Amino acid sequence: MHPLLYELNARCWLHDLSAQQESFVHLGNVPEEEFANWTRQGFTHLWLMGTWTACSRAREVALNDRSLLELFRKALPDWTPDDVTGSPYAVADYRVPDALGGEGGLRQFRERLHAHGLKLILDFVPNHTGLGHPWVAMKPELFVQGPPGARDTFATETNSGIAWIAHGKDPFFPGWADTAQLDFRRADTQAIMQEMLRGVAARCDGVRCDMAMLVLRDVFAKTWTAFPRTAPQAPGEFWTEAIASVKREFPDFLFLAEVYWDMESNLQRLGFDYTYDKWLYDHLAYDNYAETQNHLLDVETAFLARSVHFLENHDEQRAATRFILDEHRVAAVLTFGLPGMRFLHEGQLEGARVRLPVHLSRRPVEPEDTQISSFYEELLAALNATAVGHGEFEILRPRSAWSENSTDHCFVVVQWQSAPDAFDLVVVNLAAQPSQCYVTPTITGLARRKWKMEDLLGEEKYWRNGSEMLARGLYLALPPRGAQVFHFTPAK
Repeated sequence: MHPLLYELNARCWLHDLSAQQESFVHLGNVPEEEFANWTRQGFTHLWLMGTWTACSRAREVALNDRSLLELFRKALPDWTPDDVTGSPYAVADYRVPDALGGEGGLRQFRERLHAHGLKLILDFVPNHTGLGHPWVAMKPELFVQGPPGARDTFATETNSGIAWIAHGKDPFFPGWADTAQLDFRRADTQAIMQEMLRGVAARCDGVRCDMAMLVLRDVFAKTWTAFPRTAPQAPGEFWTEAIASVKREFPDFLFLAEVYWDMESNLQRLGFDYTYDKWLYDHLAYDNYAETQNHLLDVETAFLARSVHFLENHDEQRAATRFILDEHRVAAVLTFGLPGMRFLHEGQLEGARVRLPVHLSRRPVEPEDTQISSFYEELLAALNATAVGHGEFEILRPRSAWSENSTDHCFVVVQWQSAPDAFDLVVVNLAAQPSQCYVTPTITGLARRKWKMEDLLGEEKYWRNGSEMLARGLYLALPPRGAQVFHFTPAK
């Protein structure tokens, strides 16, 4: 089974539900129709983003950051300081605040998800804590420390005096001023974060690990080479033992990595079940259709099956603004039609256009884009009648339809099969031009039958001889940005 993940902004979602119900809605009393909708749409996992207690000092930083205030005004023109809860990635405590229903509410929410056949994904932020996390004062040795006044550091009073602690950072950007950087060169830092991870794992079915590559041994050493170690170098990679220790207790627990910089394979080898496929997103976002095809044909199938495919998330531009409608449709059919984890962001199904800063707990009311919502409703319903996402898959290699026709490079064709007498082809033409190609399905017994070929996203129906498909290939011709899901059954 290839998961279908839905990301919810916990704070904003509960705020919206409370407004709709005209009463306080928290994790423990979510209306039943929410669970029914997720089940109907076919989701298997729900990522409740922003569940943990945010750092109050981090909130103060946000309220004094002019660039953030401009983003607040742009996304939510009538925002007030009460709408700012601070970044959910500046964690003060891995506990659910009372405003979201507390730990009891989380338990009830997870139980109801399980009753509907869904699993719960929560955040884990390994690289840093919030600026005001209790460890900063009580256990400053766990953090990267530098000389007084060093860039991207802050002064804090500890039990042993003033310490200068580094802000968390991506090595290619300035530090995150609302965070404190944990020192993963130290064995005690790794040990306490493993303990924290096991505590999170006891309350959910998987974690989405923020910027998971930052704590890799080589990456960390290069990022913090100018900041001397304060203890002997810890042996091994953090993730190796961290993941193993959780899976010893919870064998089916899922690890999902936000990862970039071509480090996806490395994290999969270290134990991650799924890793972000940012390359696919970038190829689609920048209309690189030949690179899209090459990427999907060149990677190993096992790697592809452990990749996360998306058109948006809380870090990216909204799909409805990044893609025009035809681009959106064809890219969505592709991401749904690929093996691995298919990932949708709250609002994507309705065509939301505002990218909300994660520091806010309220968002604007946006009108639904009926063209986009109708498309997704049709797509989800169509895929429920196929083997897509739960059968055997293969990325088929398109061939030129005739000499001097190079439009075969515009196609991606994914074959799915879960029963011997039926199979499906997800076919997309990513180019803004009509395109043609041949592909040969790799179905056992293909030549022994005549097949009915029906497009579940349109009205087209064809009958094809299996022996001809095996000998010459199946001819495909799609309009610009065309997308089809062909369901094949034996012709009567």
